[in-house]
Amino acid sequence: MDLGLSNKVAFVAGASSGLGKAAALEFAKEGAKVVLCARSESTLHEAAQEIATATGGAVLPIVCDVTDEAQVQQAIATTVDHFGGLHILVANAGGAPSGRFADLNNDKWEQAFRLNFLSTVTLIRHALPHMQAAQWGRIITITSISVKQPIDSLLLSNTIRPGVVGLVRSLATQLASQNITVNNLAPGYTLTERLHHIFEDVAQQQGITEEQAAAGITKAIPMGRMGEPEEQAAVIAFLASTRASFITGQTILVDGGEFRGLM
Repeated sequence: MDLGLSNKVAFVAGASSGLGKAAALEFAKEGAKVVLCARSESTLHEAAQEIATATGGAVLPIVCDVTDEAQVQQAIATTVDHFGGLHILVANAGGAPSGRFADLNNDKWEQAFRLNFLSTVTLIRHALPHMQAAQWGRIITITSISVKQPIDSLLLSNTIRPGVVGLVRSLATQLASQNITVNNLAPGYTLTERLHHIFEDVAQQQGITEEQAAAGITKAIPMGRMGEPEEQAAVIAFLASTRASFITGQTILVDGGEFRGLM
């Protein structure tokens, strides 16, 4: 299937590892020009080199903290200066810390809000004018299955990430006439570095080993395994494609069937 991504410019935040890196690789395989954005310079450049070598594609790494609006504005400007435009935004950032309510002071709530909600607003604010100029755009936000099914140890994520879903639904209506789609990917348990922190937290809370925690989580997934970053990336690439031109305002669960609800 031709996804129609050749020569499109894709900006992927949180792209030095995990889902972000997998998405950047998928875009490069499809012929897109890809910008990788992350805070860690060393891992970012390693990821960019790895993707460029594997695909032969045009890859640009930009060091950027998505919680800092000035850095985001500069990163988007550098992208447009380098590639001549911007068509696809993947708004992705690390997950907020785990913890029970009594352990979370206001500073932690504010940090989580900046990381998991305000960063998305900021990325869209600065990317959107370039999509509007092109009269073509794809915005994909990355949240979590927690927007549909709260996870006990992730109170911050359970509370803040659903706000992104509201933003996606609202923007989709406002931007549809401009040929810009806005969708949200809600991954289930996926084998990234972040997952090991969740195993550790569950193990501490329940007084079990991390292996037992992982086994218990896996047991709840009908497919009997956790997802791979590449499986999430494939859906991201499709949502960004010309083939997904009539899909907007949606939250797509990629969770191996873990969520049991109807909506």
